[in-house]
Amino acid sequence: MDFIWILFAFACGMLFKLASLPPLIGYLLAGFLLHLMGQVPDESLQTLADLGITLMLFTIGLKLKTGDLLKREVWLGSSVHILLWCSLSFAILLFLSAIQLPLFIDIDDSSAAIIAFALSFSSTVCIVKLLEDNGELSTRHGRLAVAILVMQDIIAVVYLVVITGKTPSLWAFLLVLVWMLKPFLKKLVEKAGHSELLPLAGIFLALGSYQAFELVGIKGDLGALVAGLLLSGTSKATELAKSLLSFKDLFLIGFFVSIGFTALPDWTMLFSAVILSLLLLIKFTLFFFIFCSVRLRGRTSFLSALALTNFSEFGLIVLALSSQLGLVAKEWLVVVALSVSISFVFTSILYHFAHKIFARWKRRFKRFETKLRLREDVYLLPKTAEILVVGMGRVGRGAYVSLNQLAGDRVWGVDANRDRVRKYKRSGMKVFPGDGEDPDLWENLDLTEIKLILLALPSVQDSHNITEQLRRSHFTGKIAAIARYEDEKERLLHIGIDKVFNFFTEAGTGFAEESLQLIERRELGEHLSTS
Repeated sequence: MDFIWILFAFACGMLFKLASLPPLIGYLLAGFLLHLMGQVPDESLQTLADLGITLMLFTIGLKLKTGDLLKREVWLGSSVHILLWCSLSFAILLFLSAIQLPLFIDIDDSSAAIIAFALSFSSTVCIVKLLEDNGELSTRHGRLAVAILVMQDIIAVVYLVVITGKTPSLWAFLLVLVWMLKPFLKKLVEKAGHSELLPLAGIFLALGSYQAFELVGIKGDLGALVAGLLLSGTSKATELAKSLLSFKDLFLIGFFVSIGFTALPDWTMLFSAVILSLLLLIKFTLFFFIFCSVRLRGRTSFLSALALTNFSEFGLIVLALSSQLGLVAKEWLVVVALSVSISFVFTSILYHFAHKIFARWKRRFKRFETKLRLREDVYLLPKTAEILVVGMGRVGRGAYVSLNQLAGDRVWGVDANRDRVRKYKRSGMKVFPGDGEDPDLWENLDLTEIKLILLALPSVQDSHNITEQLRRSHFTGKIAAIARYEDEKERLLHIGIDKVFNFFTEAGTGFAEESLQLIERRELGEHLSTS
Protein backbone atom coordinates (compact mmCIF):
# COMPACT_ATOMS: atom_id res chain seq x y z
CA MET A 1 0.00 0.00 0.00
CA ASP A 2 2.78 2.46 0.89
CA PHE A 3 4.37 2.24 -2.55
CA ILE A 4 1.03 2.51 -4.35
CA TRP A 5 -0.04 5.76 -2.69
CA ILE A 6 3.46 7.24 -3.10
CA LEU A 7 3.37 6.30 -6.80
CA PHE A 8 -0.09 7.82 -7.32
CA ALA A 9 0.77 10.93 -5.30
CA PHE A 10 3.93 11.48 -7.35
CA ALA A 11 2.28 10.80 -10.72
CA CYS A 12 -0.75 13.04 -10.06
CA GLY A 13 1.37 15.77 -8.45
CA MET A 14 3.75 15.74 -11.43
CA LEU A 15 0.82 15.89 -13.85
CA PHE A 16 -0.51 19.09 -12.29
CA LYS A 17 2.99 20.52 -11.92
CA LEU A 18 3.53 20.12 -15.68
CA ALA A 19 0.21 21.91 -16.22
CA SER A 20 1.59 24.85 -14.13
CA LEU A 21 -0.91 24.15 -11.34
CA PRO A 22 -0.22 23.38 -7.66
CA PRO A 23 0.75 19.70 -7.08
CA LEU A 24 -1.58 19.79 -4.06
CA ILE A 25 -4.54 19.23 -6.43
CA GLY A 26 -2.83 16.11 -7.74
CA TYR A 27 -2.42 14.70 -4.22
CA LEU A 28 -6.16 15.13 -3.63
CA LEU A 29 -6.91 13.42 -6.95
CA ALA A 30 -4.56 10.54 -6.03
CA GLY A 31 -6.58 9.82 -2.88
CA PHE A 32 -9.89 9.70 -4.73
CA LEU A 33 -8.47 7.50 -7.50
CA LEU A 34 -7.02 5.04 -4.98
CA HIS A 35 -10.33 4.94 -3.13
CA LEU A 36 -12.19 4.39 -6.41
CA MET A 37 -9.87 1.46 -7.18
CA GLY A 38 -10.84 -0.17 -3.89
CA GLN A 39 -7.57 0.46 -2.06
CA VAL A 40 -7.78 0.63 1.72
CA PRO A 41 -5.35 2.97 3.53
CA ASP A 42 -3.31 1.50 6.35
CA GLU A 43 -2.43 3.25 9.59
CA SER A 44 0.89 4.57 8.25
CA LEU A 45 -0.91 7.00 5.92
CA GLN A 46 -2.94 8.53 8.75
CA THR A 47 0.17 8.64 10.95
CA LEU A 48 2.03 10.62 8.28
CA ALA A 49 -0.96 12.96 7.90
CA ASP A 50 -1.10 13.59 11.66
CA LEU A 51 2.67 14.20 11.79
CA GLY A 52 2.39 16.69 8.94
CA ILE A 53 -0.36 18.69 10.66
CA THR A 54 1.52 18.71 13.99
CA LEU A 55 4.77 19.90 12.40
CA MET A 56 2.89 22.49 10.37
CA LEU A 57 1.31 24.01 13.48
CA PHE A 58 4.70 23.97 15.22
CA THR A 59 6.31 25.89 12.32
CA ILE A 60 3.37 28.32 12.27
CA GLY A 61 4.07 29.03 15.93
CA LEU A 62 7.74 29.68 15.10
CA LYS A 63 6.70 32.46 12.72
CA LEU A 64 3.69 33.80 14.60
CA LYS A 65 3.72 36.81 16.90
CA THR A 66 1.27 36.75 19.80
CA GLY A 67 0.66 40.45 19.16
CA ASP A 68 -0.83 39.55 15.76
CA LEU A 69 -3.74 37.77 17.48
CA LEU A 70 -4.58 40.90 19.50
CA LYS A 71 -4.95 43.16 16.46
CA ARG A 72 -8.47 44.40 15.86
CA GLU A 73 -8.57 43.17 12.27
CA VAL A 74 -7.84 39.65 13.54
CA TRP A 75 -10.10 39.09 16.53
CA LEU A 76 -12.90 41.30 15.22
CA GLY A 77 -12.59 40.06 11.65
CA SER A 78 -12.67 36.37 12.61
CA SER A 79 -15.54 36.67 15.11
CA VAL A 80 -17.75 38.87 12.90
CA HIS A 81 -17.15 36.59 9.92
CA ILE A 82 -18.19 33.47 11.83
CA LEU A 83 -21.36 35.18 13.10
CA LEU A 84 -22.40 36.50 9.67
CA TRP A 85 -21.43 33.31 7.85
CA CYS A 86 -23.31 31.04 10.25
CA SER A 87 -26.42 33.24 10.07
CA LEU A 88 -26.46 33.41 6.25
CA SER A 89 -25.55 29.77 5.55
CA PHE A 90 -28.02 28.59 8.22
CA ALA A 91 -30.81 30.49 6.43
CA ILE A 92 -29.71 29.15 3.02
CA LEU A 93 -29.66 25.53 4.26
CA LEU A 94 -33.19 25.89 5.66
CA PHE A 95 -34.32 27.45 2.37
CA LEU A 96 -32.87 24.50 0.42
CA SER A 97 -34.73 22.19 2.80
CA ALA A 98 -37.97 24.12 2.28
CA ILE A 99 -37.79 23.75 -1.53
CA GLN A 100 -37.19 20.00 -0.94
CA LEU A 101 -33.82 19.74 -2.65
CA PRO A 102 -32.52 16.12 -2.44
CA LEU A 103 -30.64 15.33 0.78
CA PHE A 104 -31.50 18.78 2.17
CA ILE A 105 -35.10 17.74 2.87
CA ASP A 106 -34.39 16.13 6.26
CA ILE A 107 -32.26 18.96 7.64
CA ASP A 108 -33.68 20.37 10.89
CA ASP A 109 -32.64 23.57 12.68
CA SER A 110 -29.91 21.98 14.82
CA SER A 111 -28.38 20.07 11.88
CA ALA A 112 -28.35 23.22 9.73
CA ALA A 113 -26.66 25.19 12.52
CA ILE A 114 -23.92 22.56 13.02
CA ILE A 115 -23.24 22.21 9.27
CA ALA A 116 -23.07 26.00 8.91
CA PHE A 117 -20.64 26.22 11.83
CA ALA A 118 -18.46 23.39 10.44
CA LEU A 119 -18.21 25.19 7.10
CA SER A 120 -17.22 28.50 8.74
CA PHE A 121 -13.60 27.37 9.23
CA SER A 122 -10.88 27.75 6.62
CA SER A 123 -8.19 25.14 6.03
CA THR A 124 -4.96 25.76 7.92
CA VAL A 125 -3.16 23.03 5.95
CA CYS A 126 -4.24 24.24 2.51
CA ILE A 127 -3.67 27.95 3.16
CA VAL A 128 -0.27 27.67 4.85
CA LYS A 129 0.93 25.37 2.06
CA LEU A 130 -0.19 27.86 -0.59
CA LEU A 131 1.37 30.83 1.19
CA GLU A 132 4.65 28.99 1.71
CA ASP A 133 4.81 27.87 -1.92
CA ASN A 134 4.29 31.49 -3.00
CA GLY A 135 6.75 32.88 -0.43
CA GLU A 136 4.00 34.98 1.16
CA LEU A 137 3.84 33.66 4.71
CA SER A 138 5.56 36.78 6.13
CA THR A 139 3.65 39.32 4.04
CA ARG A 140 0.88 41.51 5.44
CA HIS A 141 -1.92 39.40 3.94
CA GLY A 142 -0.11 36.14 4.78
CA ARG A 143 0.28 36.98 8.46
CA LEU A 144 -3.34 38.19 8.61
CA ALA A 145 -4.63 34.94 7.10
CA VAL A 146 -2.57 32.80 9.49
CA ALA A 147 -3.72 34.82 12.53
CA ILE A 148 -7.36 34.39 11.43
CA LEU A 149 -6.76 30.62 11.11
CA VAL A 150 -5.34 30.44 14.65
CA MET A 151 -8.39 32.29 16.01
CA GLN A 152 -10.68 29.89 14.17
CA ASP A 153 -8.81 26.89 15.58
CA ILE A 154 -9.20 28.26 19.12
CA ILE A 155 -12.95 28.69 18.58
CA ALA A 156 -13.17 25.13 17.20
CA VAL A 157 -11.35 23.71 20.24
CA VAL A 158 -13.79 25.51 22.56
CA TYR A 159 -16.72 24.04 20.60
CA LEU A 160 -15.29 20.50 20.84
CA VAL A 161 -14.91 20.86 24.61
CA VAL A 162 -18.49 22.11 24.99
CA ILE A 163 -20.12 19.56 22.67
CA THR A 164 -18.39 16.56 24.25
CA GLY A 165 -18.77 17.81 27.80
CA LYS A 166 -15.18 16.69 28.30
CA THR A 167 -13.40 19.33 30.33
CA PRO A 168 -9.61 19.44 30.64
CA SER A 169 -8.17 17.94 33.80
CA LEU A 170 -7.05 20.10 36.72
CA TRP A 171 -3.46 19.39 35.65
CA ALA A 172 -4.11 21.60 32.61
CA PHE A 173 -3.57 24.67 34.81
CA LEU A 174 0.08 23.63 35.09
CA LEU A 175 0.48 24.36 31.37
CA VAL A 176 0.60 28.06 32.28
CA LEU A 177 4.05 27.33 33.72
CA VAL A 178 5.27 26.24 30.28
CA TRP A 179 6.25 29.86 29.55
CA MET A 180 8.90 29.51 32.26
CA LEU A 181 10.59 26.90 30.04
CA LYS A 182 11.23 29.41 27.25
CA PRO A 183 14.90 30.17 28.24
CA PHE A 184 15.62 26.44 28.56
CA LEU A 185 14.05 25.62 25.16
CA LYS A 186 15.93 28.48 23.52
CA LYS A 187 19.22 27.17 24.94
CA LEU A 188 18.36 23.62 23.89
CA VAL A 189 17.77 24.62 20.26
CA GLU A 190 20.92 26.75 20.16
CA LYS A 191 23.03 23.84 21.45
CA ALA A 192 21.59 21.60 18.70
CA GLY A 193 23.76 23.51 16.22
CA HIS A 194 23.18 23.20 12.49
CA SER A 195 23.32 19.42 11.99
CA GLU A 196 20.59 16.78 12.01
CA LEU A 197 20.11 17.48 15.72
CA LEU A 198 18.27 20.71 14.88
CA PRO A 199 15.30 19.20 12.96
CA LEU A 200 15.30 16.32 15.45
CA ALA A 201 14.96 18.85 18.29
CA GLY A 202 12.04 20.46 16.42
CA ILE A 203 10.25 17.13 15.94
CA PHE A 204 10.86 16.26 19.60
CA LEU A 205 9.41 19.58 20.82
CA ALA A 206 6.41 19.42 18.47
CA LEU A 207 5.44 15.84 19.33
CA GLY A 208 6.33 16.22 23.01
CA SER A 209 4.09 19.26 23.36
CA TYR A 210 1.34 17.44 21.47
CA GLN A 211 1.45 14.54 23.93
CA ALA A 212 1.65 16.86 26.98
CA PHE A 213 -1.55 18.68 25.95
CA GLU A 214 -3.34 15.43 25.14
CA LEU A 215 -2.51 14.05 28.60
CA VAL A 216 -4.38 16.90 30.30
CA GLY A 217 -7.41 16.70 27.99
CA ILE A 218 -6.57 19.50 25.53
CA LYS A 219 -6.23 18.98 21.78
CA GLY A 220 -2.60 18.12 21.09
CA ASP A 221 -2.28 20.28 17.96
CA LEU A 222 -2.69 23.33 20.18
CA GLY A 223 0.33 22.14 22.15
CA ALA A 224 2.48 22.03 19.00
CA LEU A 225 1.40 25.60 18.18
CA VAL A 226 2.27 26.80 21.71
CA ALA A 227 5.70 25.12 21.53
CA GLY A 228 6.42 27.02 18.33
CA LEU A 229 5.26 30.29 19.92
CA LEU A 230 7.72 29.78 22.78
CA LEU A 231 10.58 29.81 20.29
CA SER A 232 9.13 32.55 18.06
CA GLY A 233 11.43 35.52 17.72
CA THR A 234 14.55 33.65 18.87
CA SER A 235 17.72 33.61 16.78
CA LYS A 236 17.19 29.97 15.74
CA ALA A 237 13.47 30.16 14.92
CA THR A 238 13.91 30.77 11.18
CA GLU A 239 16.64 28.15 10.79
CA LEU A 240 14.59 25.61 12.74
CA ALA A 241 11.53 26.24 10.54
CA LYS A 242 13.62 25.77 7.37
CA SER A 243 15.17 22.56 8.71
CA LEU A 244 11.68 21.08 9.21
CA LEU A 245 10.32 22.26 5.85
CA SER A 246 11.04 19.09 3.87
CA PHE A 247 9.73 16.79 6.62
CA LYS A 248 6.53 18.83 6.97
CA ASP A 249 5.84 19.00 3.24
CA LEU A 250 6.44 15.28 2.80
CA PHE A 251 4.17 14.31 5.69
CA LEU A 252 1.43 16.70 4.55
CA ILE A 253 1.19 14.82 1.26
CA GLY A 254 -0.21 11.98 3.37
CA PHE A 255 -2.89 14.33 4.66
CA PHE A 256 -4.04 15.42 1.20
CA VAL A 257 -4.08 11.83 -0.06
CA SER A 258 -6.07 10.72 3.01
CA ILE A 259 -8.83 13.26 2.21
CA GLY A 260 -9.78 11.14 -0.81
CA PHE A 261 -10.32 8.09 1.43
CA THR A 262 -13.01 9.82 3.51
CA ALA A 263 -15.88 8.31 1.53
CA LEU A 264 -17.14 7.51 -1.94
CA PRO A 265 -20.30 9.49 -2.70
CA ASP A 266 -23.33 8.81 -4.82
CA TRP A 267 -24.62 11.38 -7.32
CA THR A 268 -26.96 12.97 -4.77
CA MET A 269 -24.10 13.55 -2.36
CA LEU A 270 -21.91 14.94 -5.14
CA PHE A 271 -24.69 17.32 -6.20
CA SER A 272 -25.14 18.48 -2.59
CA ALA A 273 -21.38 19.04 -2.25
CA VAL A 274 -21.37 21.23 -5.36
CA ILE A 275 -24.27 23.26 -3.93
CA LEU A 276 -22.34 23.82 -0.69
CA SER A 277 -19.22 24.75 -2.66
CA LEU A 278 -21.15 27.57 -4.33
CA LEU A 279 -21.35 29.18 -0.87
CA LEU A 280 -17.60 29.89 -1.18
CA LEU A 281 -18.53 33.05 -3.07
CA ILE A 282 -20.37 34.28 0.03
CA LYS A 283 -17.40 33.34 2.19
CA PHE A 284 -15.04 35.41 0.05
CA THR A 285 -17.42 38.37 -0.09
CA LEU A 286 -17.87 38.46 3.69
CA PHE A 287 -14.13 38.28 4.35
CA PHE A 288 -13.37 40.98 1.78
CA PHE A 289 -15.90 43.51 3.04
CA ILE A 290 -15.15 42.82 6.71
CA PHE A 291 -11.44 43.38 6.10
CA CYS A 292 -12.14 46.57 4.17
CA SER A 293 -14.43 47.83 6.96
CA VAL A 294 -11.62 47.48 9.54
CA ARG A 295 -9.48 49.80 7.37
CA LEU A 296 -7.32 47.27 5.58
CA ARG A 297 -6.14 48.09 2.07
CA GLY A 298 -8.01 46.65 -0.88
CA ARG A 299 -5.12 44.43 -1.92
CA THR A 300 -4.60 43.01 1.58
CA SER A 301 -8.36 42.40 1.90
CA PHE A 302 -8.56 40.69 -1.49
CA LEU A 303 -5.55 38.39 -1.09
CA SER A 304 -6.39 37.43 2.51
CA ALA A 305 -10.05 36.81 1.64
CA LEU A 306 -9.13 34.70 -1.38
CA ALA A 307 -6.68 32.59 0.62
CA LEU A 308 -9.33 32.00 3.32
CA THR A 309 -12.01 31.04 0.80
CA ASN A 310 -12.14 27.30 1.42
CA PHE A 311 -13.55 24.80 3.88
CA SER A 312 -11.49 23.17 6.59
CA GLU A 313 -10.40 19.72 7.67
CA PHE A 314 -11.21 21.00 11.18
CA GLY A 315 -14.83 21.30 10.03
CA LEU A 316 -14.74 17.57 9.25
CA ILE A 317 -13.63 16.86 12.83
CA VAL A 318 -16.47 19.00 14.19
CA LEU A 319 -19.00 17.27 11.95
CA ALA A 320 -17.65 13.76 12.64
CA LEU A 321 -18.04 14.27 16.38
CA SER A 322 -21.52 15.75 15.94
CA SER A 323 -22.44 12.76 13.78
CA GLN A 324 -21.25 10.32 16.46
CA LEU A 325 -23.46 12.11 18.97
CA GLY A 326 -26.45 11.77 16.62
CA LEU A 327 -26.78 15.51 15.99
CA VAL A 328 -26.19 15.27 12.21
CA ALA A 329 -26.89 12.50 9.71
CA LYS A 330 -23.77 10.54 8.69
CA GLU A 331 -24.36 11.29 4.99
CA TRP A 332 -23.43 14.90 5.64
CA LEU A 333 -19.92 13.88 6.69
CA VAL A 334 -19.41 12.55 3.16
CA VAL A 335 -20.96 15.65 1.58
CA VAL A 336 -18.82 18.05 3.61
CA ALA A 337 -15.68 15.97 2.94
CA LEU A 338 -16.36 16.38 -0.78
CA SER A 339 -17.00 20.10 -0.33
CA VAL A 340 -13.67 20.45 1.49
CA SER A 341 -11.89 18.73 -1.40
CA ILE A 342 -13.62 20.92 -3.99
CA SER A 343 -12.73 24.03 -2.01
CA PHE A 344 -9.06 22.98 -1.89
CA VAL A 345 -9.02 22.69 -5.67
CA PHE A 346 -10.83 26.03 -6.01
CA THR A 347 -8.36 27.89 -3.77
CA SER A 348 -5.28 26.21 -5.23
CA ILE A 349 -6.19 27.16 -8.80
CA LEU A 350 -7.57 30.64 -8.15
CA TYR A 351 -4.85 31.78 -5.75
CA HIS A 352 -2.28 30.78 -8.37
CA PHE A 353 -3.57 33.74 -10.42
CA ALA A 354 -4.41 36.00 -7.45
CA HIS A 355 -1.92 38.78 -8.21
CA LYS A 356 -2.88 38.91 -11.88
CA ILE A 357 -6.58 39.05 -10.98
CA PHE A 358 -6.02 41.93 -8.58
CA ALA A 359 -3.81 43.81 -11.03
CA ARG A 360 -6.53 43.59 -13.68
CA TRP A 361 -9.44 44.61 -11.41
CA LYS A 362 -7.46 46.77 -9.01
CA ARG A 363 -9.54 49.91 -9.35
CA ARG A 364 -12.77 48.06 -8.58
CA PHE A 365 -11.38 46.43 -5.46
CA LYS A 366 -9.80 49.67 -4.23
CA ARG A 367 -13.16 51.45 -4.38
CA PHE A 368 -14.11 49.72 -1.14
CA GLU A 369 -11.09 50.94 0.82
CA THR A 370 -11.64 53.41 3.63
CA LYS A 371 -9.81 56.73 3.42
CA LEU A 372 -8.31 56.24 6.88
CA ARG A 373 -5.40 53.77 6.90
CA LEU A 374 -4.10 51.56 9.68
CA ARG A 375 -0.65 52.68 10.78
CA GLU A 376 0.82 49.38 9.65
CA ASP A 377 -0.42 50.03 6.11
CA VAL A 378 1.15 53.48 5.70
CA TYR A 379 4.28 53.30 3.51
CA LEU A 380 7.04 55.89 3.88
CA LEU A 381 8.83 55.70 0.55
CA PRO A 382 12.42 56.89 -0.06
CA LYS A 383 13.11 59.92 -2.24
CA THR A 384 16.84 59.49 -2.84
CA ALA A 385 17.15 55.81 -3.83
CA GLU A 386 19.08 54.91 -6.99
CA ILE A 387 19.57 51.21 -6.21
CA LEU A 388 16.80 49.14 -4.62
CA VAL A 389 17.19 45.66 -3.10
CA VAL A 390 13.83 43.86 -2.95
CA GLY A 391 13.87 41.12 -0.32
CA MET A 392 16.18 41.55 2.66
CA GLY A 393 16.78 37.94 3.59
CA ARG A 394 20.30 36.55 3.83
CA VAL A 395 21.11 37.06 0.13
CA GLY A 396 19.41 40.46 -0.05
CA ARG A 397 21.10 41.70 3.11
CA GLY A 398 24.50 40.59 1.80
CA ALA A 399 23.88 42.40 -1.49
CA TYR A 400 22.76 45.54 0.38
CA VAL A 401 25.88 45.62 2.58
CA SER A 402 28.21 45.18 -0.41
CA LEU A 403 26.43 47.84 -2.48
CA ASN A 404 26.26 50.23 0.47
CA GLN A 405 30.04 50.17 0.74
CA LEU A 406 30.24 51.33 -2.88
CA ALA A 407 27.22 53.63 -3.28
CA GLY A 408 26.40 54.68 0.29
CA ASP A 409 22.95 56.15 0.99
CA ARG A 410 21.85 55.74 -2.61
CA VAL A 411 21.14 52.07 -1.80
CA TRP A 412 17.84 51.17 -0.12
CA GLY A 413 16.22 47.89 0.81
CA VAL A 414 12.55 46.86 0.85
CA ASP A 415 11.01 43.84 2.56
CA ALA A 416 7.46 42.63 3.29
CA ASN A 417 8.44 41.45 6.78
CA ARG A 418 8.01 44.49 9.05
CA ASP A 419 9.78 42.84 11.97
CA ARG A 420 12.85 42.39 9.79
CA VAL A 421 12.59 45.97 8.58
CA ARG A 422 12.44 47.34 12.14
CA LYS A 423 15.47 45.26 13.11
CA TYR A 424 17.54 46.54 10.17
CA LYS A 425 16.47 50.15 10.70
CA ARG A 426 17.68 49.99 14.31
CA SER A 427 21.10 48.98 12.98
CA GLY A 428 21.18 52.06 10.73
CA MET A 429 20.27 50.45 7.40
CA LYS A 430 18.15 52.30 4.83
CA VAL A 431 15.16 49.95 4.65
CA PHE A 432 11.41 50.44 4.30
CA PRO A 433 8.46 48.00 4.41
CA GLY A 434 6.71 46.99 1.22
CA ASP A 435 5.54 44.02 -0.84
CA GLY A 436 7.22 43.90 -4.25
CA GLU A 437 4.12 42.29 -5.79
CA ASP A 438 1.97 45.21 -4.63
CA PRO A 439 1.23 47.47 -7.65
CA ASP A 440 0.52 50.39 -5.28
CA LEU A 441 4.16 50.28 -4.14
CA TRP A 442 5.53 50.93 -7.61
CA GLU A 443 2.83 53.44 -8.52
CA ASN A 444 3.59 55.53 -5.40
CA LEU A 445 7.35 55.20 -5.73
CA ASP A 446 9.23 57.64 -7.97
CA LEU A 447 11.02 55.23 -10.31
CA THR A 448 12.65 57.90 -12.48
CA GLU A 449 15.73 58.14 -10.22
CA ILE A 450 16.13 54.38 -9.68
CA LYS A 451 18.76 52.88 -11.98
CA LEU A 452 18.93 49.31 -10.67
CA ILE A 453 16.56 46.97 -8.85
CA LEU A 454 17.82 43.70 -7.37
CA LEU A 455 15.21 40.98 -6.77
CA ALA A 456 16.75 38.92 -3.94
CA LEU A 457 13.75 36.60 -3.62
CA PRO A 458 13.73 32.79 -3.25
CA SER A 459 10.60 32.36 -5.39
CA VAL A 460 11.02 32.60 -9.17
CA GLN A 461 7.29 33.31 -9.51
CA ASP A 462 7.66 36.34 -7.20
CA SER A 463 10.48 37.71 -9.36
CA HIS A 464 8.32 37.11 -12.43
CA ASN A 465 5.33 38.95 -10.94
CA ILE A 466 7.42 41.91 -9.74
CA THR A 467 9.05 42.26 -13.15
CA GLU A 468 5.60 42.51 -14.73
CA GLN A 469 4.59 45.16 -12.18
CA LEU A 470 7.73 47.18 -12.95
CA ARG A 471 7.09 47.04 -16.70
CA ARG A 472 3.52 48.25 -16.17
CA SER A 473 4.89 51.13 -14.08
CA HIS A 474 7.18 52.09 -17.02
CA PHE A 475 10.42 51.36 -15.16
CA THR A 476 13.33 51.92 -17.55
CA GLY A 477 16.26 50.90 -15.35
CA LYS A 478 17.99 47.55 -15.05
CA ILE A 479 16.66 44.50 -13.17
CA ALA A 480 18.78 41.75 -11.63
CA ALA A 481 17.52 38.62 -9.89
CA ILE A 482 18.72 35.41 -8.25
CA ALA A 483 17.94 31.79 -9.06
CA ARG A 484 18.88 28.45 -7.56
CA TYR A 485 18.84 26.31 -10.71
CA GLU A 486 19.71 26.77 -14.37
CA ASP A 487 16.13 26.22 -15.62
CA GLU A 488 14.94 28.98 -13.26
CA LYS A 489 17.71 31.24 -14.57
CA GLU A 490 16.64 30.69 -18.17
CA ARG A 491 13.00 31.39 -17.29
CA LEU A 492 13.86 34.74 -15.66
CA LEU A 493 16.09 35.80 -18.56
CA HIS A 494 13.27 34.92 -20.95
CA ILE A 495 10.83 37.35 -19.29
CA GLY A 496 13.28 40.24 -19.70
CA ILE A 497 15.34 40.40 -16.51
CA ASP A 498 18.72 41.86 -17.46
CA LYS A 499 20.96 39.71 -15.23
CA VAL A 500 20.24 36.52 -13.29
CA PHE A 501 22.70 35.12 -10.76
CA ASN A 502 22.75 31.45 -9.86
CA PHE A 503 23.70 31.98 -6.23
CA PHE A 504 25.16 28.48 -5.84
CA THR A 505 27.55 29.11 -8.74
CA GLU A 506 28.15 32.77 -7.94
CA ALA A 507 28.89 31.96 -4.29
CA GLY A 508 31.69 29.67 -5.46
CA THR A 509 33.01 32.32 -7.84
CA GLY A 510 32.95 35.00 -5.14
CA PHE A 511 34.64 32.65 -2.68
CA ALA A 512 37.41 31.91 -5.18
CA GLU A 513 37.94 35.58 -6.09
CA GLU A 514 38.15 36.76 -2.48
CA SER A 515 40.45 33.86 -1.57
CA LEU A 516 42.70 34.72 -4.50
CA GLN A 517 42.99 38.26 -3.15
CA LEU A 518 44.61 36.81 -0.02
CA ILE A 519 47.49 35.49 -2.12
CA GLU A 520 47.74 38.71 -4.12
CA ARG A 521 47.90 40.79 -0.94
CA ARG A 522 50.56 38.48 0.49
CA GLU A 523 52.64 38.64 -2.68
CA LEU A 524 52.28 42.42 -2.77
CA GLY A 525 53.42 42.63 0.88
CA GLU A 526 56.46 40.46 0.19
CA HIS A 527 57.32 42.56 -2.87
CA LEU A 528 57.14 45.80 -0.85
CA SER A 529 59.25 44.35 1.98
CA THR A 530 62.01 43.19 -0.40
CA SER A 531 62.07 46.50 -2.25
